Amino acid sequence: MLTLNIQVGMETAHYGHYVTGAWRHVLPSARVRANLDRIARLAADFDLVALQEADAGSLRTGQLNQVEYLARAAGMPHWHAAVNRNFGPFAQHCLGFLSRHPLQDVEHHALPGKVRGRGALLATLTLPGSNALRVVVTHLALSRASRARQLDYLARLVPQGGPLLMLGDLNCETDELLQHPPLRDCGLRPVNGAPTFPSWKPRRRLDHVLATPQLQVVHSHVVPTPLSDHLGVAAELQLGPA
Repeated sequence: MLTLNIQVGMETAHYGHYVTGAWRHVLPSARVRANLDRIARLAADFDLVALQEADAGSLRTGQLNQVEYLARAAGMPHWHAAVNRNFGPFAQHCLGFLSRHPLQDVEHHALPGKVRGRGALLATLTLPGSNALRVVVTHLALSRASRARQLDYLARLVPQGGPLLMLGDLNCETDELLQHPPLRDCGLRPVNGAPTFPSWKPRRRLDHVLATPQLQVVHSHVVPTPLSDHLGVAAELQLGPA
C-alpha cells in the first residue's frame, strides 16, 4: 500500500515553486494532468493507495475528479473521495482511496480543530479469503494542539481489537505519534521512519503508515520519486498474529 499527499497534482522541486506555481491552485494546467499520469503509474504497483490534497472536481482541475482519474488510469476498480474543504466551483479539497479490492462501510468524518477543513476517511477493505481490514486516511492540522485533539478523536472513532491501518500526512514526527496515549491504546504504531518533506531535500517525517499488531510489516520504505512537495510512503503488510 501507498500513502501520498499529491498537492492537487502539482510538482514542487524547491520552495520557489510555491510562488511561481501558485496559480495552479486556481486554474487548470496541462503540467498537472501530466503529473497525475506519473502518479497513476506509481499507484498501479499497489493494492491500496491513500491520497491527501486531491481535488474532487472544480475550476482548478477543469472539473476533473482527480481521485476518479487516478483510479481509472492506475487500473484500480474501487475508489472513494471525500471533500474536506468545499470552496464551491473554485476548489474541492479531498481525501481519497484507490483500491484493487472492494471498499465497504465507508465513512467520512470532519476532525476537530481551530481551523475547519481537516477530515478522515474510513473504509473496510475486503480481502481474499473473507479477510477484512479497517483503513483510515487522514490529513492532520499544522498546530500540535489541534493534532492532539484530532488524534484523540480518531482513537475514539476507530474499532478496537481488529486489524487497523492509518495512513496519511499527519504533519508531525514519529515521536509525537509514539507519545500519544490514546493512539498507543489502539495499538497503532508507525512502520516507517525516514523523512518525507520537503520532497526535494527531505528533513521531516510528516507522512506515515501506522498499523496494529495484527498486521505484520514485510517491508516499508519512502518512495524516492518526487511527485509533489511530499514523498510517498509504501508498505507491504500481511494479516496475521503479531
